[in-house]
Amino acid sequence: MGEWTWRAFKIVQSIVERLPRSWAYAVAVLAARIAWWFSPLARPRLEFNLKIACPELERDPAELRRISKLNFRHHAKAYADLMQLPRARVESMRMRLKVQGWEHVDAARAEGKGALVVSCHMGSYEVVAAIWSATLAPVSFFAEELEPRALFEWYRDTRARLGISVLTLDHGGIRKVLEALRDQEMVITAIDRDITGTGYLMPFFGKLAPIPLGPAAIALRLGTPLFPVCVYRLPDDTYMAEGTPLIYAKSTGNARADQVSATEQLLRRIEGFIQRHPEQWHVPHRIWTGSP
Repeated sequence: MGEWTWRAFKIVQSIVERLPRSWAYAVAVLAARIAWWFSPLARPRLEFNLKIACPELERDPAELRRISKLNFRHHAKAYADLMQLPRARVESMRMRLKVQGWEHVDAARAEGKGALVVSCHMGSYEVVAAIWSATLAPVSFFAEELEPRALFEWYRDTRARLGISVLTLDHGGIRKVLEALRDQEMVITAIDRDITGTGYLMPFFGKLAPIPLGPAAIALRLGTPLFPVCVYRLPDDTYMAEGTPLIYAKSTGNARADQVSATEQLLRRIEGFIQRHPEQWHVPHRIWTGSP
């Protein structure tokens, strides 16, 4: 993203944050329609990924087209949520959140070692994280550093206002992740994309893909439970945070094999999330070889 694109984003964002939520969503839906029709790579890559995650779509072009359009729509609404965060109040957002598997949150906190929430690129995580930060424990995002720098700083400052820390995918960020978990905080990350280019090749929907082993490595080091969670939008534009039973990384003395074993367990949960909600898994990026 260049400087002019960043300026355009900031102009749009400053308008959207002042709109009523319904109007912001109307703008988002219009933008999604335009993007779906005219994106040269995002749509082909997304649809390639969807056909691997849901093989039945390979034989049903009409259904693939429908899910692809919905996917762009949901992602645009998530962007509208993000753009409205500078003026958002946690009290007004809390009523929009529903939770399944809350007992797993309590179990993770009872361990006293923090919680490493592992998920995929789905849903409005900023909204859920802000509510968790205000009601449960401090929350940190373990995420890529965006370019240009001004955009990253906007993300960081917007999240910070809601009690969410942003930790970068570098040595300094990893050190802060360890510190946050030792302080019994919640750290959120995703493993369905290899952002740093250091992922380990392993089956993801039955096809080899580079997958980050970092969360499993941290869990083995600290004994922190891994908490598979997905967030998705409901038809009434409220949010569901769905947690599943905790995964414990077990040490056998072979660090790489132990990391792979825990990550395989995470991937099976994430595959289930995606197959149940393919219209909300927005990853228009190359994951597997052969992608556009």
